[in-house]
Amino acid sequence: QVQLVESGGGLVQAGWSLRLSCAASGITFSINDMAWYRQAPGKQRELVASISSGGSTMYADSVEGRFTISVDNAKNTAYLQMNSLKSEDTAVYYCHAIRQISRIAYWGQGTQVTVSS
Repeated sequence: QVQLVESGGGLVQAGWSLRLSCAASGITFSINDMAWYRQAPGKQRELVASISSGGSTMYADSVEGRFTISVDNAKNTAYLQMNSLKSEDTAVYYCHAIRQISRIAYWGQGTQVTVSS
């Protein structure tokens, strides 16, 4: 059974930083692809950042240069370091993992990030 458990969300002021964590069980990040998505109220879920099993990363234009995605293979935990937060970053952030071969996808339960201006 695959479980993705996010943590680290909260309420911060604009300009501050937060680090989200996604602890995985039942799936190994080092050999699969993972990503962070977010969904703001009234908006569609959008891709924020992704990292492949080979370590290639991709970022949405809106977070490029401010957010960093990483994986600690020893802990099987992914992170999203978010710096210079803006009010428009307010959303529920979701951890997402895809098995490389079967392409079966899994979602975490989400963690709320609220940035006050």
